[in-house]
Amino acid sequence: MSTVAAPAAQQFIALDEQWSTHNYHPLPIVISHGEGTWVTDVEGRRYLDFLSGYSSLNFGHRHPDLVAAAVAQLDRVTLTSRAFHHDQFGLFCRELAELTGTEMVLAMNSGAEAVESAIKVARKWAYQVKGVPEGTAEIVVAGSNFHGRTTTIVSFSTDDTARADFGPFTPGFRVVEYGDLDAVRDAIGPRTAAVLIEPIQGEAGVVVPPAGYLAGIRALCDEHRALFIADEIQSGLGRTGELLALDHDGVRADLYTLGKALGGGIVPVSAVVGRRDVLGVLKPGEHGSTFGGNPLACAVGRAVVRLLATGEFQRRSRELGERLHGRLGGLVGRGVAEVRGRGLWAGVEIAPGGPRGREASEALARLGVLCKETQDTTLRVAPPLVITEAELDHGLDAIERVLGR
Repeated sequence: MSTVAAPAAQQFIALDEQWSTHNYHPLPIVISHGEGTWVTDVEGRRYLDFLSGYSSLNFGHRHPDLVAAAVAQLDRVTLTSRAFHHDQFGLFCRELAELTGTEMVLAMNSGAEAVESAIKVARKWAYQVKGVPEGTAEIVVAGSNFHGRTTTIVSFSTDDTARADFGPFTPGFRVVEYGDLDAVRDAIGPRTAAVLIEPIQGEAGVVVPPAGYLAGIRALCDEHRALFIADEIQSGLGRTGELLALDHDGVRADLYTLGKALGGGIVPVSAVVGRRDVLGVLKPGEHGSTFGGNPLACAVGRAVVRLLATGEFQRRSRELGERLHGRLGGLVGRGVAEVRGRGLWAGVEIAPGGPRGREASEALARLGVLCKETQDTTLRVAPPLVITEAELDHGLDAIERVLGR
């Protein structure tokens, strides 16, 4: 199978190139159908999905429970705006809060919106509750982070591609090295509203922090009366083998940002969940979204919560994750320099002399497995949590063929 798109696919790709902004560089594959762990392109070729829409498709493509929830809601009402109540909103908020062990939910749409919302809440909390002088609040963040691409969020990115030509940037952030607890200790102080951290850095290459790092951040936040905000948009909702990645360390955040898998791969759904005394600082008119918490989103989100409440997907991620990491670990020294991650999530660092990440992704596509690089020499592996052992082995066999030596 060539990575040069077939004639039917070329027509669609040409339309994309002519009429859409070139802010992505996708593989030359045009998907038309998806079911479970598999997708089919416009030429009828099937591919095993080893990316899961950057963890948006934790439950696979068109999970029947999620589709049924969406179809049922489509027959009733899809949008009211928050000018009115609707019968799905409060239930969604209660069920998501109960699932995550939190007290209040702020419903939004995209992951970036959730992060922006958490930043606003943290600043308002700092001024109204902590007593930080107005306009001086700071948020401590980690280098190599990825929290979205809005102007404020790229203001504290260390990725030159994300930042170049988008200034002036929003002040109020202190960037420290990820995994360095002493750097957090040095940065935190009386004006610190929050520490915003990914428990596992996805875009940086599925980087797991050192043992004790997350618990240390919790302790520092307690000591300095600052909020701990955990960005679990990619790492949460079963991906790592626990409901939330922080659960591996027995650590609780004050606020969590959730997204991606919360919409089941059907509609964009995101949320900030956390303490009532923190999220409760928002008053009518201070923050909102026309589509945030819409009936369709809430109906699908409730179905996602029901799936996660069974524990089945967390268990599958743990058990199949052992197989994933065991087999990938066997390639270390044989074309792979390092394997990082937890559960059904891995960053495969390609050894010097091997293909670049893009080249490896293209080679995998020729073998019928869809994966994508993150950073130049890292493959991100994140299959749907519904994957079978045989399907997992099929994808891993392809990775071994491409990278093993």
